[in-house]
Amino acid sequence: MSRKRALVTGASRGIGKAISLALAAAGYDVVISARTVKSGTNYDNSLTVHKTDMRPLPGSLEETAGEIQKLGGRALTVAADLTDRVSVGACAQRVLDEWGGVDLVVHNGRYIGPGIMDVFLDTPLDAYPKFFEAHCMAPIILTRALLPGMLERGQGDFVNITSSSAYNTPPAPAGKGGWGLGYAVGKASGHPLMGTLHAEFSGKGIRAFNVQPGFVGTERNEIIIADIGRELKNAAPPAAIGAVVVWLLQSGESAQYSGTSVEAQDICLERKLYPSWK
Repeated sequence: MSRKRALVTGASRGIGKAISLALAAAGYDVVISARTVKSGTNYDNSLTVHKTDMRPLPGSLEETAGEIQKLGGRALTVAADLTDRVSVGACAQRVLDEWGGVDLVVHNGRYIGPGIMDVFLDTPLDAYPKFFEAHCMAPIILTRALLPGMLERGQGDFVNITSSSAYNTPPAPAGKGGWGLGYAVGKASGHPLMGTLHAEFSGKGIRAFNVQPGFVGTERNEIIIADIGRELKNAAPPAAIGAVVVWLLQSGESAQYSGTSVEAQDICLERKLYPSWK
């Protein structure tokens, strides 16, 4: 196969979709995974216990697949729920069965639900395991399944889309400029995986990067900001994050970042990786 192969979770919209398209343009075939296969599918998109949100979000795996194909890449769509270990395991097995493995895994998908924007005493206790499953266990399951093939081939890459909430103190309470503990616990639990992969396997051709995207103008963020009567400003376009991921994979400079956290917006602006965004 002349083209490399990648798996991107959470690829129906936002950062995951942008990364998938950037990879396709850079010569990758892409396995795209998420819950939303078809447009208009309804899921609970509530960010707080105080407001239920069942509105369908823009985007779907079918749409992402169509755009990948226009860029000359193959796309394999795999529906998966990151909070369900059986579903995640089935996703990994399908990748192995149909494509024989991948050269790159991008852990981008996340759990959306109450607790993201709830203060401590309002966060349901049953929210914490869901964040942990999606942000920690799902990446571990996928990595355990797909890493051995990379080691056999002598090379492979992992990218985890992390968050400053994994290691920073909130600047304000959740919903008032800060984030909920549930989201922070999830992101923090998934953050160490890249460092561990680097420490154990960097001598065997494996690179692993935590990419901190900052505030990004995703479809979801546009809706959230509009709900409070504001206009989305000072947000990076999702495609800028996609450009940084491709740079990490292709640049000779990027080896120094394996095992570390990369501030994607700084890298993008410093190196003019997405010139239309300033």
